[in-house]
Amino acid sequence: MNAFSFLIDFVFDTYLMIVLLRVWLQLAKADFYNQLSQFVVKATNPLLAPMRRIIPTLGSLDTAGVVLAIVVAAAKFTALISLGGGSITMATLPILALVLVFKTAGTMVFWVMIIRAILSWVSQGGHPIEHLMAQLSEPLLAPIRRFMPALGGLDLSMIVLFVGLNFLNILLGQYIPFWAAL
Repeated sequence: MNAFSFLIDFVFDTYLMIVLLRVWLQLAKADFYNQLSQFVVKATNPLLAPMRRIIPTLGSLDTAGVVLAIVVAAAKFTALISLGGGSITMATLPILALVLVFKTAGTMVFWVMIIRAILSWVSQGGHPIEHLMAQLSEPLLAPIRRFMPALGGLDLSMIVLFVGLNFLNILLGQYIPFWAAL
């Protein structure tokens, strides 16, 4: 990988994560006045505000944000392939973009859970980022807790979620040939 490929990867992947975080914040009904939330809103509004006039939301799903995430992923592949002097068919590009968006969303869930676990060990519970991580992760952990009792005060729901994410990653890697390369 050359320096320009690295830079394109970094810029597009970072913005894709910010866009997906915006969608996730809205899905989780998280506090939009949190500092991190405000950064995400300010970073995505220039592209998302005009799209929202055209693309309606579906319930609490920000469909304009999902479309923007797919566009960012497609732009990443277009830029990387153009840099390499190759070409890509218009039928393949949306599939690659959807797979990248899905994989990036799974990676973000993993890292939010890791950050929340680490913060629970070192923080006293008053930091705004910790509160936001709890708001993002609780909709994923609460259904697991309903079916899995606590073991003497230990909450193993996060471990179950990690196992589920890893299972899904391995399963999709078996059936989608380029899954591991993204």
